[in-house]
Amino acid sequence: MSAFWCEHAWLPGGVAARVRLELADGRFGSVTADTDPHSGDVRLAGLTLPGPANAHSHAFHRALRGRTHGGRGSFWTWRERMYAAASRLDPDTYLTLARAAYAEMALAGWTVVGEFHYLHHAPGGTAYRDPNAMGAALVRAAAEAGIRLTLLDTLYLAGGLDADGHAPLDPVQRRFTDGRVGAWAARTAALADGPLVRHGRAVHSVRAVPVRALREVAALRNGRPLHVHLSEQPAENETCLAHYGLTPTGLLAEAALLGPETTAVHATHLSAADIALLADSGTGVCVCPTTERDLADGIGPARELADAGVPLSLGSDQHAVVDSFEELRTLEGHERLRSLERGRFTAAELLTSLSPNGYRALGWPEGGRLLAGALADFTTVRLDSPRTAGSLPDQAPYAATAADVTTVVVGGETVVSHGEHRLGDIGRLLGEAMTLLDALSESPAGQEPEARR
Repeated sequence: MSAFWCEHAWLPGGVAARVRLELADGRFGSVTADTDPHSGDVRLAGLTLPGPANAHSHAFHRALRGRTHGGRGSFWTWRERMYAAASRLDPDTYLTLARAAYAEMALAGWTVVGEFHYLHHAPGGTAYRDPNAMGAALVRAAAEAGIRLTLLDTLYLAGGLDADGHAPLDPVQRRFTDGRVGAWAARTAALADGPLVRHGRAVHSVRAVPVRALREVAALRNGRPLHVHLSEQPAENETCLAHYGLTPTGLLAEAALLGPETTAVHATHLSAADIALLADSGTGVCVCPTTERDLADGIGPARELADAGVPLSLGSDQHAVVDSFEELRTLEGHERLRSLERGRFTAAELLTSLSPNGYRALGWPEGGRLLAGALADFTTVRLDSPRTAGSLPDQAPYAATAADVTTVVVGGETVVSHGEHRLGDIGRLLGEAMTLLDALSESPAGQEPEARR
């Protein structure tokens, strides 16, 4: 058993002072406020928070940061750059990139990540010798980075949607697909959970999965998390209405894919009827504010969703920013811009979205709280930095950034101590990963070592 004594900690009832956390077997054995430290306790100055949950990630998108801002464009022009990055990855290079990306998340304070994983096969669609080699690389990367993982293996069948129907896959998309729902289900059936990894499923979008396949997925539901990109762009709504006569949310409802295990990602462009469908079915929504800002997606109806009873979670998606505090502040900031009002979400509501709601969305309902019996995942931030000095503890999330994180514990194991990750210099790891990918981009296309096929 180990123990930590916190100057301040965010408990289910709010911020408390002088809090002692006893840990045993990866969980909190006890949480006691207004108490003195014991001999041998690790003392944590500042504010200790339940571990933030990054409910939506594409690890390989980290290769795009700082490289897609030349000239005007849109989500669709950015997507072409994303496809080019995807084409350069194999299990070995993906391990290198994802390990660095996940370590950056842990260093920033995130304690669990949901990986929306559709980069399954070799370029051209040939299966690797281990058909789950790319997913295995992500599991290993998360373990080495010290972050809890939910691998959301993703169904991807079509190249797009217009009024006439679904388009065939582009060459670069062929590595995303198993060809049919049955083959995807058979491949993912081999995936096994572990102490820090759980598995769920995802449907890429109504653009990439026809309605017949959506119904097949609904028949496979097993109580595990199911995530889906939803209404990120107006064009998705327009083409879905033109072909199916339904909004994307309406189509998911018709296919019986909404429900408490389902999380709709983005949900930026919704009608009032869409919001009602999500709320009535118990479906959650993961908003990714810094990505939606970066890709010019728009500002979603977060307050309306919350008021309807839809549980909100947060994700860093394409990792233009890896900072849980920036995500929650941007969620509130977008609402202020929409409404011309401040305080659209309370700090407690924002922390609920960041931690317990995110853990629930990722299939870890026993996490996201500083509470006896809960998973021993937590993050501590300074209250004396140039950003946080003078902040009231219960308002520190509005001021703190990832740079203020001093300690991160996942499953009772310390991953970040005194602001340093156990893997060392994470900037160096990221730089080495990018150097490797840049070298591959200069190699002749299509050349891949036979041993990896």
